[in-house]
Amino acid sequence: MSPKVVEILSADELRRTVNRLASQIVERCRDLSQLVILGIHTKGVPLAQILASQIEMLEGVSVHVGALDITFYRDDLDKIGVRTPAKSDIPLDLTGKIVLLVDDVIYKGRTIRAALNAVNEYGRPESIWLAVLVDRGHRELPIHPDFIGKQLPTAKDEQVKVFLQDLDGRDAVELIGN
Repeated sequence: MSPKVVEILSADELRRTVNRLASQIVERCRDLSQLVILGIHTKGVPLAQILASQIEMLEGVSVHVGALDITFYRDDLDKIGVRTPAKSDIPLDLTGKIVLLVDDVIYKGRTIRAALNAVNEYGRPESIWLAVLVDRGHRELPIHPDFIGKQLPTAKDEQVKVFLQDLDGRDAVELIGN
């Protein structure tokens, strides 16, 4: 029996969700010149770039954007298997900056815990915020996003799959279950 697939966000809904997230970030950040947006590999990287582009469209200000690989900071490599690390690309020293971590889906919180540890290798930010496209619940760590595109209660055996045009040829979010 093939799994049941339900579209949670269409391409238009995903675009509107990202636009809303960008607006919320602009409202909260008092000085966009201090903002550094770091996408967590893999899907967080293009999301970070999309958010930065939207912020530039809204405010006419270009913000720093980078990519963060958290492979060696994970505490669950034995469960997920060793991966080929991607390259972190941090555009500047993060000391005193407002760092916005971006990921596609937050689940247990372990990816974000690893990202927080990785960020410390690049300086001591004034603050670290978290933006996620989808929060599916089931947290094992006391980590909560500052900006949430879609709150989506899920069962533990369901999956949330994010598709992005640059990587997958389409924009959508799907819930995959039995």
